[in-house]
Amino acid sequence: MPKFEHVRHKPPTELKQERPFIIACSPLRSHVNLSTIMRMAGCSGVSQVIATGNAKVNSKIARDGAEQVNLVTKNSLPPVLKKLKQDGYTLVGLEQTTNSNNLHDFDFPHKCVLVVGAEREGLSQDCLDCLDYTVEIPVWGLPYSYNVASATSLAVYEYCRQYPEG
Repeated sequence: MPKFEHVRHKPPTELKQERPFIIACSPLRSHVNLSTIMRMAGCSGVSQVIATGNAKVNSKIARDGAEQVNLVTKNSLPPVLKKLKQDGYTLVGLEQTTNSNNLHDFDFPHKCVLVVGAEREGLSQDCLDCLDYTVEIPVWGLPYSYNVASATSLAVYEYCRQYPEG
């Protein structure tokens, strides 16, 4: 039987290049969710999160993500998405929709934006109209969807699994 020794704060794996990946959030009701997304973004080597609405980050929750990840705040998401699309990003919404792709089977474009909806409302139709794809995470019980921070973490982890070097 192998023996295991706890390693506290193992150094992060270095990326060979910066990830061409952005997380864009609809107005989130909970600062805890945005702060959790910031922490996860830092752990995943994501350098930018775009937030709309009353975006505040709790540094005790976000930890190093509060300093490592550039938080850009905007008033409205659709104009930002249109600009990112013009800049060559593929827009992937994390939402249960008609014609959405199962996260298990989706091949993320390398240069993309993960667009995340609000806690209760999800993505607005104006945002959905900007997207190239939508992905959804299967659920096997109730409630019908994951918490926004958990769902974002699952999708970002899948992107990072597909592009482990950046």
